[in-house]
Amino acid sequence: MKLFSEELKVINIGLESFRETLKKNDVKSAHVKFRPPLHVKPQFLLKIREMVSKTEKANKKALDIIMKARPVLTDMDKAINVIPGMKKNLILHAGPPVVWDKMCGPMRGAVIGALILEGFARNEKEASGLACSGKIEFAPCHEHNAVGPMAGIISASMPVFIVKNETSGNFVYATQNEGLGKVLRYGAFSGEVIERLKWMENVLYPVLRKAIEFSGGIDLKSIIAQALHMGDEVHNRNRAATSLFYRAVAPAIVRTAQDSGTAASVLEFINKNDHFFLNLSMALSKASLEPVGNIKNSSIVTVMARNGTEFGIKVSGTGSKWFTGPAPVPDALFFAGFSKEDANPDIGDSAITETNGLGGFAIASSPAIVQFVGGKASDALEYTLKMYEITAGENNAYQIPSLDFRGVPAGIDLIKVVEKGILPFIDTGVAHKKPGIGQVGAGVVSAPSEPFVKAFESLVKILC
Repeated sequence: MKLFSEELKVINIGLESFRETLKKNDVKSAHVKFRPPLHVKPQFLLKIREMVSKTEKANKKALDIIMKARPVLTDMDKAINVIPGMKKNLILHAGPPVVWDKMCGPMRGAVIGALILEGFARNEKEASGLACSGKIEFAPCHEHNAVGPMAGIISASMPVFIVKNETSGNFVYATQNEGLGKVLRYGAFSGEVIERLKWMENVLYPVLRKAIEFSGGIDLKSIIAQALHMGDEVHNRNRAATSLFYRAVAPAIVRTAQDSGTAASVLEFINKNDHFFLNLSMALSKASLEPVGNIKNSSIVTVMARNGTEFGIKVSGTGSKWFTGPAPVPDALFFAGFSKEDANPDIGDSAITETNGLGGFAIASSPAIVQFVGGKASDALEYTLKMYEITAGENNAYQIPSLDFRGVPAGIDLIKVVEKGILPFIDTGVAHKKPGIGQVGAGVVSAPSEPFVKAFESLVKILC
């Protein structure tokens, strides 16, 4: 009975708006940021809590492997020569498995462009007919030690970077970045797109390969560490990383190119393409995460990838199995003449950077990115701070200046995602939903819950 004769002090849990009335009436209150867990069976949550010591031990092992990774750009070659299982009639794509009939517009456009590039078709009609004939095979890049941005298409003749994790000895492959706008990875396949890809194959690739060989390899990890200090998050903003790569490779290009004109054209191409380093940051992230792809009892997420139709993840303790759900449409700043109505659902393997603690997870290093959706610099800090809540630790090799050089959130913990109801935050480019048009904007998106719920239930069954 003393309750109503004493000063009331209220703890508000749930909707913060409930606290507004208390404030107006000068009632002392504190707000608790509470989120319900993702929608899983209650008994699964109880069971997983009994296994905490198992998963934490496995996650510590996985995190140690990730942080000790030493990804180095060692060489380049044609995809057919180095990518495991690559064949002339095989097209690799971004995200989880998808067949031609289920492919989104930009991925279809990129496949069409690749078939024209390979000489298998002369135009869109022939390429579309061939793609649905059964003569062309499709597979995820991730299932062939590779990664591809946006549509993620890799065909046999395309030159690829070869990134080696010197610690674990594994190799990962990624194509050269074409730049922004009307490019193959956004589903464009016009004559200018094919012409650019041919130039990249016949001029850019040979020059870069000689330069990489001359340099003795390029340490990608140190480039990313520096780029984070210079305003990049190394997914949607790669200006600093590309500049650092340029500085590392330019002297070797000048010394090894067949003539000054060729050297100049290659250097100008890299210089005008702020996203040139993107594909390398993806390969570095894949190379760092691949060695923890099958650690017993681990709840660390090793892959997040989108094919423009579905969003898929893989988890260390469940091995090679994909868990998928519908891909969301990003919130974005659109180019003039385009809107969300034109946007394709989220697409690309580039979320491997977030899986490695970069991109949206390190967005506090690059507050300019939140301008894509009208945000503030303080929003960038909040996004990164929230990601610490769902990760197993911090990677001190990659530090965030605005957080007193705190290491990036590292090792997405599936269990924490489900229990806390916080989904991974990703910044991304946006492709037009129709093939052949290309990029229409850039923005941010949260991963969908369905893949994480499915993976969680699968992991609980394995642990029990």
